[in-house]
Amino acid sequence: MFSLHGQHALIVGIANQDSIAWGCAQALHQQGARLAITWLNDKAEAHVRPLAESLGAELMMPLDVTQPGQLEAVFQAIGARWGRLDTLLHSIAFAPKADLHGRVVDCSAEGFAQAMDVSVHSFLRMIRLAEPLMATGGTCMAVSFLGAQRVVPRYSLMGPVKAALECAVRYAAVELGAKGIRVHALSPGPMPTRAASGIDQFETLLEAARQHAPTHQLASLADVGALAAFLASPAARNLTGGVYDIDGGFSLIA
Repeated sequence: MFSLHGQHALIVGIANQDSIAWGCAQALHQQGARLAITWLNDKAEAHVRPLAESLGAELMMPLDVTQPGQLEAVFQAIGARWGRLDTLLHSIAFAPKADLHGRVVDCSAEGFAQAMDVSVHSFLRMIRLAEPLMATGGTCMAVSFLGAQRVVPRYSLMGPVKAALECAVRYAAVELGAKGIRVHALSPGPMPTRAASGIDQFETLLEAARQHAPTHQLASLADVGALAAFLASPAARNLTGGVYDIDGGFSLIA
């Protein structure tokens, strides 16, 4: 139905083969996109570089959005290598463990600010850097969760943070729509990823999702990747600003 041949995509957030970003990278590659892939630090490189190489990634670089200059260096490299960018996938989030496992009303100002910076503002910074490379349009995607819309037990601080992310998606979509730049939030249901393992009693939420979703299935990496590839394609050129649930209908009844 569609092809991504000739497109260039930046994938941020792969930690290992169970990462949502990895599922998206695979799907974009399968549809013909050329990839740039980042990893968090030297420790993560050992896990991510082999995955990136398996997809023939043309750019592979470290990216810690809390370190000055690293984000700019990635986009400078993309500009020098390709001169353009068609798709950006942001799949990173962080909150200090003490704040994540406590009550929202008890979170520290420092922890709240750090969670917002890594999980939300870094997406806006990436969009700003991507904008001049998307002269003929493009697609920017972030990853959210049901806890942005409803109270999910033990999701805690990340609920308000993801809500801010979804709101940022809507504003960015309106601001950039005239340039043909589309902005989306992918919202998979509970998935057994490394990031999710930091949430207290997450296994309980996984089992609840499996039991109560109309399909009785958890979302898979392939499910998320398929939607990401579609949204990056010309077939989705008139879609923007959406939050797309990929959860077997779990969000309908949770």
